[in-house]
Amino acid sequence: RTRRREPMSDTQLLLTITICIFFGLYILAMVVWGGGFLRPQQVFDMLNNNAALIIVACSLTIVMICGGIDISVGGVISLVVMACVVFLESTGNLFVTILLALGIGLAFGLVQGFLIAKLEIQPFIVTLAGMFFARGMTTIISINTQKVTHEGFQALMNARIEIPWLGYVARNGIRIPARMEMGVVVALLIVVLVFIMLRKSRLGRNFYAIGGNSQSALMLGINVQRTRFIAHLLSSVLAGIAGFVFMMHTGAGNASNAQGMEMDAIASAIIGGTLLSGGVGNIFGTLFGVLTLATIKAIVTAARLNDPWWQSITTGAMLCFFILLQSVVLSMRGKRRQPGGVQR
Repeated sequence: RTRRREPMSDTQLLLTITICIFFGLYILAMVVWGGGFLRPQQVFDMLNNNAALIIVACSLTIVMICGGIDISVGGVISLVVMACVVFLESTGNLFVTILLALGIGLAFGLVQGFLIAKLEIQPFIVTLAGMFFARGMTTIISINTQKVTHEGFQALMNARIEIPWLGYVARNGIRIPARMEMGVVVALLIVVLVFIMLRKSRLGRNFYAIGGNSQSALMLGINVQRTRFIAHLLSSVLAGIAGFVFMMHTGAGNASNAQGMEMDAIASAIIGGTLLSGGVGNIFGTLFGVLTLATIKAIVTAARLNDPWWQSITTGAMLCFFILLQSVVLSMRGKRRQPGGVQR
């Protein structure tokens, strides 16, 4: 007896589209521009430069699946970096500095989660206020660039995982292995953990249920307020972790750190197949969304379009394309699901 094949869910379909477009763009870059695109290190460089963005995009994915938004994450990252740099330089205690990063994220998550879930204030307004507050606190701590000179942190920042079989041979005949920063390990571990949480836990299923229809979720016995509170709490805690990873990559704190990162995170989640309306999203899609944005920026650089607005134009165009694609695909699938629709 042949088993009927289950149709792909909206989340799986959008994930598949994102992966195909990423590989299509990257293969196009390899064929047209070659050079660094032909080396695996190019992919690792994209991961190294965007490890913090991967983490914060995961946080936005959680909130967006739940039907909300969080635009404070860039400000939280900036505050975490500046506070941790100043604290580490003054005390020299690396372990407490890590706890400080988590504590700042936790504090923002508790306050914003309470205002959004318990007092039912619009997430955009609350997180907008959080963004301004975090940016203001960053400038209060220090306006000037602060560099980290702590030896233990320098060793952690300069540590690399080498992958010899993915390296390349230089002109002098020396084989150079592919290198990956420790921040990438943290980012990929968080991707896996968030994926397991969303797919295998009751909490993750509650996120999808609330994002799909909060009234129906309430009728099913789901505590909507508590679930939304946890979503925003997780978002801010992940932003705190992203701040420390960002500091591991830059080794310095600046008042303009992570400027606009919240928008890149939202764009990455949308490109990865997460809907702003909630209820649909995949964390691996978000990862490929970050890589797609990074590939677009690398292509712009390879094409020698050095003016800064070209990256903004191409990112905006790609974002509009994905939003339109999602709308068309989901609309067509919705018509087929109707009783009078044609099943294929």
